[in-house]
Amino acid sequence: MKAYEIFQAMSGEHAASIFQYLRDEQREVYAASLGTLAGNRKLRPVFIQRKPVPAQIEWLVKNVKLRGSETIAEQIMQLWLMKAQKPLLVDFLDGMGISHDGEGAADDIPDSLDKKKLGKTVTKLLADHDPAVVRIYLQTFQLQNPEGWPELTELIEATPALRFPEATPEPDPAPEAVAPAPAPAPAPAAPEPAVPAAEPDSEEAEAAPAPAAEAAPEAEPAKPKAKKRVATESDPAKVTADEED
Repeated sequence: MKAYEIFQAMSGEHAASIFQYLRDEQREVYAASLGTLAGNRKLRPVFIQRKPVPAQIEWLVKNVKLRGSETIAEQIMQLWLMKAQKPLLVDFLDGMGISHDGEGAADDIPDSLDKKKLGKTVTKLLADHDPAVVRIYLQTFQLQNPEGWPELTELIEATPALRFPEATPEPDPAPEAVAPAPAPAPAPAAPEPAVPAAEPDSEEAEAAPAPAAEAAPEAEPAKPKAKKRVATESDPAKVTADEED
């Protein structure tokens, strides 16, 4: 099986848990995987990053199953196994007598596997670990040899717990619907031109003098007031009399 076919064959919940682990524990790998899968679809990563996390993971699971995602699918699978399933890898290598770095990585894997030792080791793995994860690991282990290991292929075919149900090939994806960019704001309306004053109809109208203002009525002359004489000390009567007109 190819790596993308392993993703097709495993349950959707298990595939989603792989990407959830990467997002929680290996953020750089998660971002790189998202960027690669988005690039395969000719999309900018930000188009996926804008989605809520559950929608991001749903999109990643859907797209990692595509034939064109073979390389990134294998890288994702190997890194998840190395980081999240280390005890399983160590148990398998120890059971097979294959030297490793203590972290589950082996540099020298033999060209053939001992059938008896392989059967015993795999039986113990199925008892000590999640059979679904054992199945994923052994199928991924086979990818390290272009033809796989015939001993392991035979064991997988003979052990129902190690066989995936027949996977349904993913159809070619439809183009992603990208939200259109917002329309630019309308330009402000230009001010209306000023209306010029009406020109006179003829030269006569232009030369006509303005009507004169009406003259105000003349005011009547005020009558002279009678002079008053103020009593002084020399006027014993101290009386003020009006003079006759």
